[in-house]
Amino acid sequence: MSVLVIAEHDHGTLKGATLNAVTAATQCGGDVHVLIAGADASGAAQAAAAIADVTKVLHADGASLKEQLAENVAAQVLAVVGQGAKNYSHLLFPATAHGKNLAPRVAALLDVAQVSDAIKIISADTFERPIYAGNAIATVQSGDAVKVITVRTTGFDAAASTGGSGAIEKIDAVADSGTSAFVGAEIAKLDRPELTAAKIIVSGGRALGTSDKFNEVLTPLADKLGAALGASRAAVDAGYAPNDWQVGQTGKIVAPGLYIACGISGAIQHLAGMKDSKVIVAINKDPEAPIFSIADYGLEADLFAAVPELVSAL
Repeated sequence: MSVLVIAEHDHGTLKGATLNAVTAATQCGGDVHVLIAGADASGAAQAAAAIADVTKVLHADGASLKEQLAENVAAQVLAVVGQGAKNYSHLLFPATAHGKNLAPRVAALLDVAQVSDAIKIISADTFERPIYAGNAIATVQSGDAVKVITVRTTGFDAAASTGGSGAIEKIDAVADSGTSAFVGAEIAKLDRPELTAAKIIVSGGRALGTSDKFNEVLTPLADKLGAALGASRAAVDAGYAPNDWQVGQTGKIVAPGLYIACGISGAIQHLAGMKDSKVIVAINKDPEAPIFSIADYGLEADLFAAVPELVSAL
């Protein structure tokens, strides 16, 4: 049987998390298909067809899917999967806000268990997922006929976005469920890379003291490196940084090539969100800070002196 990846996109553009989910799908066995559910999303469908190892793209295009409301997209997935889930053995969703909104609905409608935050595919029915803020790894085996899985994107390399030649098959879009309606959206415009897609992240903690200091100290370093800005939960709760900058168990899970932690002590909730980073640099004046236990490079220093010195040296 085939494996279906429910793509994340903004209609015209495919989002990077889909590429990581495709890599996980190839390890489940069977052909890899991708579902593009949206409106005027031919650009995303063409991008999905070009992904290496994707053999088919199912393109559902209709007004009911314009805002990608979870109820409508879940119904679209069910229509594709078929009665008794006869068409697919695995349904994979990126473990993003969008995927986490969809997957539980689909699992409930299929009356199967969901495997959440998979970081490794051991076999077609056995998976690894982190528990206890990543301090333990659970091995989960599912006996369900169809496996509904959210994939932690940091656990899998992105599939090649070119080189594939999947066929695009247009399918009928489902009717509007009528159970929810789109009211509006406030989209933050970022001058920097999006946090979960950034190759370099400069992150700050409560030690920065104020919102003004947070920006005054960290922004020049982020500008020099072309980095995204992140923050610990303590910094966000104190109002130093907006919620969408939060890295950690209750924030965003990231794995950039370089993560620079400034004034972050390293509570387990924060470490759960960034410990898969390729290179971790910690700047903290407390030699006992837990962040040093996972840092590749540690600088025991006052960040208010060390960060400006680093900026001037770059």
